[in-house]
Amino acid sequence: MKISARKLNVFYDDFHALINVNLETRENAITAFIGPSGCGKSTLLRCFNRMNDLIDCARVEGEIRLDGKNIYGNGIDLTSLRRKVGMVFQRPTPFPLSIYDNCVYGPRVHGVRGKRSLDDIAQNALSAVLLWDEVKDKLHHPALELSGEAQQRLCIARLLAVKAKILLMDEPCSTLDPIATEKIEELLLKLKKDYTIVIVTHNMQQAHRISDFTGFFLLGEMVEFGTTAKLFKSPKDKRTQDYIDGRFG
Repeated sequence: MKISARKLNVFYDDFHALINVNLETRENAITAFIGPSGCGKSTLLRCFNRMNDLIDCARVEGEIRLDGKNIYGNGIDLTSLRRKVGMVFQRPTPFPLSIYDNCVYGPRVHGVRGKRSLDDIAQNALSAVLLWDEVKDKLHHPALELSGEAQQRLCIARLLAVKAKILLMDEPCSTLDPIATEKIEELLLKLKKDYTIVIVTHNMQQAHRISDFTGFFLLGEMVEFGTTAKLFKSPKDKRTQDYIDGRFG
């Protein structure tokens, strides 16, 4: 499952936050968005599951297509969309519930009731994020007792439990230490075999380490997009080179 943007413009009242963005992600790959703060990276990420709809002053023009269907067209079921396209935020956001209840919250909302089915969903989701062995004996402990890194894994597990296919990551490691960051990066590399992942990061080394494709954003424009190896080694635009070299940002 892939997602693309065509002639995408986003406004917050009179502020033009994203300017004529054209982009196509690849399935089973990690796409990174880099650029200075306020350049539109997170705005674009929020467009992919229409989280910007929750901002009164936001206006979106253009198209975003999920497997060929315009998600800003008529008749789009936002609940279904956000089930397929889930988001993990900068700070871990587990619900103030048990580890188990965090995992099965979404499936319950979508009508799953049988205990055995819910148990299987929780185990499969926690196993997929390599958290099962750590928590299997304390599933009914509060999720907020987990470390920050484990809480972030749990938030990812929560998306997998509702069968999300595209994982949006808005600086998921920004509050984590280097060891925890490494574990999350290893997890994302593992998950891309089965999921399409889009990550916003201010850490260029992180983008270089884990992404297959990278887009560089500046003042609302996507200046350059391509394979990560090529963009970092031989960018086409001098602004990209200047940012990578640390001349600004």
